[in-house]
Amino acid sequence: MYDNNRVIVVMPAYNAALTLRQTYDEVMAQGVVDHVVVVDDASRDETLAVARTLANVTVHRHPDNRGYGANQKTCYRLALAAGADIVIMVHPDYQYTPKLIPAMVALIGSGLYQCVLGSRILGGYALAGGMPVWKYVANRFLTLVENMLIGAKLSEYHTGYRAFSRQLLEGLVLEGNSDDFVFDNQMLAQIIWQGCTVAEVSCPTKYFPEASSINLPRSIRYGFGCLATAATFRLARWGWLDSSLFPAHAALRFSTPGAGIGQNEDQ
Repeated sequence: MYDNNRVIVVMPAYNAALTLRQTYDEVMAQGVVDHVVVVDDASRDETLAVARTLANVTVHRHPDNRGYGANQKTCYRLALAAGADIVIMVHPDYQYTPKLIPAMVALIGSGLYQCVLGSRILGGYALAGGMPVWKYVANRFLTLVENMLIGAKLSEYHTGYRAFSRQLLEGLVLEGNSDDFVFDNQMLAQIIWQGCTVAEVSCPTKYFPEASSINLPRSIRYGFGCLATAATFRLARWGWLDSSLFPAHAALRFSTPGAGIGQNEDQ
């Protein structure tokens, strides 16, 4: 609990049996998390069994593998149903440190921001933490193009460490988004479309064999999906395209606070 806000961490899990408990223990050690939601996307290992041994956790299992985006949709639906005021997504593969949770919660609980990202790029942690060079280069290229098209100033769009206010999540229409990895990118673009200033905090990250990662072919497909999302955003902003991802009635729903890290700026 933070300042009377109910804080719920969601973990979209797939084959995370080896790292789920370690991630959970560190999440709960932060002292501000009231509840955890674990959604198992039909893992082939013991993820479900491990999740069921954890205290104060809602466990949900998809009967078949529906994809990373579909997993998040279920996570957010369950978190809101459980009364969350602040929702933080933490991958259960222990790639992102849960020690940033109090800072992310404070930024939202104070009312300054509706969305906070844990950035691997700020502070230079990506390569130091073991991010493959080709992924780093792709991240920097995609972020450059996306910032140009979307009109934001983010250090990266591709982190899986994210915090949201209840108000923001309730205003997003996520069901029409992809069930695959590009869901992350679509959701973030929708948040910016609504006029939210996105805060970023520098996040150490670790790459190791147990950490989840997508292969090269899926990474390429993800990259093209990100570019398509950004192009759609720009065309919709210019009024040249009607898009269900970026409906006109949802544009600039939030007023942006004063300048801060990640300040959005339409161009």
